[in-house]
Amino acid sequence: MRTRTETRTRQVAHTIDGETELVDETYTVAVPLPPRDWDHIALNTVTATTAALVAASVVWSTAGAGDLLARAAAAPVAYSAAIAFDLVWINCMILEWLARYDPARAVLPRRAGHAALGIAMLAVGSNGWLEDSLTVGVAAAMISALAKAGWTLVLRAYARPLDTRTQAWLLQRQARAGARLALQGQLRHLARIEARTPIRTSPDQPAGSPDQDPPSELTAPMTVKGAVRTAVDSGITSPDAVLRYVHKRADANASVDTVNRYLRLYRRSA
Repeated sequence: MRTRTETRTRQVAHTIDGETELVDETYTVAVPLPPRDWDHIALNTVTATTAALVAASVVWSTAGAGDLLARAAAAPVAYSAAIAFDLVWINCMILEWLARYDPARAVLPRRAGHAALGIAMLAVGSNGWLEDSLTVGVAAAMISALAKAGWTLVLRAYARPLDTRTQAWLLQRQARAGARLALQGQLRHLARIEARTPIRTSPDQPAGSPDQDPPSELTAPMTVKGAVRTAVDSGITSPDAVLRYVHKRADANASVDTVNRYLRLYRRSA
């Protein structure tokens, strides 16, 4: 059985003059190696060669499209712009991969990627036609098509399909997580606004008391600790501003000492 040697650390008791302390001690251990995963090795090989093919496609397509654009612009400008022909369909493939569990969202980047690939192939082929070598132009254009086809197959090899119900469950969880992220951003934005807005009171309402209007979804009451944390996350640094925000959003009777204690806590952990 194949093994490899690993160096690890453990704590042992060491006593000198009757005083015992735990000290670190290094030791070696032989760990058995798992068998070679030839499927994983083969997939890594295909991924590496496909990445090299995509890089070669970008270079070749940029050279051909840049030569075409150089007829109407300076060479540095033409070749800098020509790289966009391949980068667009590569970015579309990445977006399609990120939306692989949401077929409805993956449709647009897939179609846009096909359109961008067609435009890139047309640009490279047109350059060959203008150079009186249509065969070379067609062959050069096919390099981008082969690169996209190869990378599409690699991404499908990495993908793990989900059944319909699991996919629906995942999309619902992603939607709720996205809603929480959006709500947190809006709460921080609201906190910054409220910290800069003085509390308005009426003659019948004592200063520092909460508003009588029913709270909306974004302005629901929170704990003193949560209000302090939201204020700190929103960039509010003044203790007076934090206190005003806590009085408005959490507890109108919150003491200065309590707010300052939470404020020091979150400043130390930041």
